[in-house]
Amino acid sequence: MAVQSAEQVAQRAFNLNLVDERQLREVWGELGRRNVSGDVFLQHLVRRGLVTNFQVERMMRGERNGFFYGDYKVLYMVAAGTFARVYRAVHKDTGKVVALKVLRKRYSDDTAQTDQFYREGQMVKNLLHTNIVPIYEVVSSGGAHYLVMEFIEGNNLREFLRLRKKLSPEEATKLITDVAEGLRYASEHGITHRDVKLTNILVSSRGQAKLVDFGLAGEENWSSDAALAENAGPRVIDYAGLERYTRTRKNDPRSDIYFLGCIYYHMLTGKPALRETKDRVQRLSKSRFLEVKPIHTVKPDLPRAVVQVVNKAMQLDPDLRFQTPAELLVDLKLAATRLDEPVDEAVDAPETGGVVTQAERQRLAATLVPTAQRTAVMYIESNIQMQDLIRDALKKAGYRVLVFGDPERAMARFQDDAEVAGCAIFSTGELGRAALDAFNQFAHDDATKNLPALLLLGAGHAGLAKKAEVAPHRAVLKMPIKLKKLREKLEELAPPTAAAIELPGINAGPNTA
Repeated sequence: MAVQSAEQVAQRAFNLNLVDERQLREVWGELGRRNVSGDVFLQHLVRRGLVTNFQVERMMRGERNGFFYGDYKVLYMVAAGTFARVYRAVHKDTGKVVALKVLRKRYSDDTAQTDQFYREGQMVKNLLHTNIVPIYEVVSSGGAHYLVMEFIEGNNLREFLRLRKKLSPEEATKLITDVAEGLRYASEHGITHRDVKLTNILVSSRGQAKLVDFGLAGEENWSSDAALAENAGPRVIDYAGLERYTRTRKNDPRSDIYFLGCIYYHMLTGKPALRETKDRVQRLSKSRFLEVKPIHTVKPDLPRAVVQVVNKAMQLDPDLRFQTPAELLVDLKLAATRLDEPVDEAVDAPETGGVVTQAERQRLAATLVPTAQRTAVMYIESNIQMQDLIRDALKKAGYRVLVFGDPERAMARFQDDAEVAGCAIFSTGELGRAALDAFNQFAHDDATKNLPALLLLGAGHAGLAKKAEVAPHRAVLKMPIKLKKLREKLEELAPPTAAAIELPGINAGPNTA
């Protein structure tokens, strides 16, 4: 639509609520006259940040819709997918910058699609985790259906890799661990992602990876392969191909793990694991999954630790894959500590076990269990430095730690609530005989006599050992003692959490020690 004057442009921008009267007065004042061309006036609006080029293009085409969604003014389009477009937008009153994910018009009249979009948006809205992009609002109004989300300053992982080509094992492992953290949290709430791909992982300006788009509006039961290939997104087709070939159900969390393994592979080698094709029928073919080149043949100098994680994540037999994101996360975190180990010929075939001993894996698994589900240990010690040392060591071992400096207050706490902790550690370091007396009282009180307990004897207190009332669940250790020995004895008496020790897959596999 041709524009003849600045007056016409100003009126149109005002009618669309892109600028207000005060802003227009300021612009006219800066220009000093009104007999300028519409183009000059528009350029001035853009330079001042009052409108964006995206808004100008729509305005000049004569469009009247798409400038606002509710209270949010659209600034420009960020991305376009099969089902929706994503825009950067700003709240008209508060100035808060957000991302709007707007369902495409061609799906807006489809009740099944809009209901699913709204339902799944509400479901993901409940996921509050640092590695998941939060959804603030889910809106269906006046034929428009959109999500209001946090706007992440940064790039998606595909753009990130386009610039970087490939990443170091350290950086790739850090980012993939972030994503696994998000998947683990979602799985604990009964949610799988169903669309794990490079563009659905955002890398913030601080280098943190965040998951977005939990397969929204992409989970139809397609009537045929032709309908699936024609209408579904590429990754939805990939999931369908993998699950048909491996005979697994839809929404199996192990499918997310496979495709996360593909992304890890890509970051480490600079090359996609699966052959890329725009032919959607070919994406369904099992040959794509059989053709994957072993990662160590693509990049032979990778550390064995990361090679083994990739191999296990991408096992075609789902029973040999990591069974849950939590299990994957255990080996990722342990692999991060072993990145200086070189690859060797032993990884010629995919590994079915982990990269560490079972004891190490169990210990880290305990730290992944939510704090509220961990075994609580009460530590009675008056020395502040020792309090900090033992607290940190036990937290790293997967325990929840309560610290008391006074034995009498500690015993009173157990009297008030017998379940306040599942074990107690008494230290004679500065408490001396008072710690021994509390340890022995612990053995007689009805509320605590069946609970595990440890007595740590400080320097000069070895003689108190004979007066300690010990039992199979009550032991005495002499200081100084290595933290490893303390941790092992505590794990023997009171495991950090049964849920962690029994984490699916942790105890299985021929390569565990």
